[in-house]
Amino acid sequence: MGVGDAGGSGEVRLAALVPSYNAAASVGEVVRGVLPMLAPVVVVDDGSADATGAAAAAAGATVVTHDVNRGKGAALMTGFRHLAAERFTHALTLDADGQHLPHEIPKLIAATRSDPRALVVGVRQKTGHEIRGINLVGNWVADRVMTVIAGTVLPDTQSGFRVYPLAATLALGASGSRFDFETEILLRAARGGIPLRGVPVEVHYPPVAERVSHYRPLVDTVRIVRTIGRVAFRRS
Repeated sequence: MGVGDAGGSGEVRLAALVPSYNAAASVGEVVRGVLPMLAPVVVVDDGSADATGAAAAAAGATVVTHDVNRGKGAALMTGFRHLAAERFTHALTLDADGQHLPHEIPKLIAATRSDPRALVVGVRQKTGHEIRGINLVGNWVADRVMTVIAGTVLPDTQSGFRVYPLAATLALGASGSRFDFETEILLRAARGGIPLRGVPVEVHYPPVAERVSHYRPLVDTVRIVRTIGRVAFRRS
């Protein structure tokens, strides 16, 4: 029985899910850090051009591979379907760059066990970290705009450190395939009556000059805005 397996019918069964793209330098350390806290760990290698899949497998993860890059949202959905087929009820997601700290995982698990219906979000504590000003402004605007649209306070809309209730999440019908997915799923969850719970967590931010991000500020921001508009006006 894995750490995330509560055992018994109708109980919470958790697994870790790490969407990954060209993360060979960091994903192995992420997997090794997570395994003592939560097992199994599933890594979705989203069409990487490097040895991401091999590094994850060597560290002890189950690896699911996309032949080509499809985007973070598509990788998450692949992981959700894989875990649901394996009879897990919840997926705890972390980014492959090491931003999310494994020792914070028990906080999210505790919140999930107290309310298995909820979508739990790790609310990043940013005080004392060096963060680009444009990122701080972007996150502030996104949180407030989405709160107005959703009609309820949404916890850290840009955080990828979450626990998803799988059946309810898959039933929402989110269509975003890239960075817009995490925005869309929160809006759909809020409108669909899924409880949203924010849990304060510490995170690791390397110096700004050393950070690697696949987020394309113009293209991905436009995609997120279009997704917010589509959900807000209920076109799909």
